[in-house]
Amino acid sequence: MKQDQIQDEIVEEFSVFDEWLDRYNYLIELSRELPAIDEKHRTEQYLIKGCQSRVWVDAELRDGKIYYTADSDAIITKGIIALLIRVLNGRTPQEILDTDLYFIERIGLQENLSPTRANGLLSMIKQMRLYALAYNSRTNPEGNPA
Repeated sequence: MKQDQIQDEIVEEFSVFDEWLDRYNYLIELSRELPAIDEKHRTEQYLIKGCQSRVWVDAELRDGKIYYTADSDAIITKGIIALLIRVLNGRTPQEILDTDLYFIERIGLQENLSPTRANGLLSMIKQMRLYALAYNSRTNPEGNPA
């Protein structure tokens, strides 16, 4: 499924909720569906800087596509990272770098987060893109589009 289709699905899922409390509850539900990250990745090396809560993200390149794993000690944050993974997982590094994560604005996520959580969201996106950039430079050292 294409990234835009996944983002449109997310927007549709969130559109059934009128209240932000219900959307937060849905994020909590999504957090429960996120597969656990390997304990060896719950270290400082994988910890995202700039998040109020503790968030660990790892990425692995398999067959030219990036697969993320993540965890957080905060359930709302874990639900947010689950959404990001849902959109970005299984994509090439260049696809990830080119993705406009429009679902964030359309579901009103950033504007309904506390300033520290909003900063954390940006930090999570930045880290996921840094992984993509690193893998892209490894697989495409000339800097040409993949």
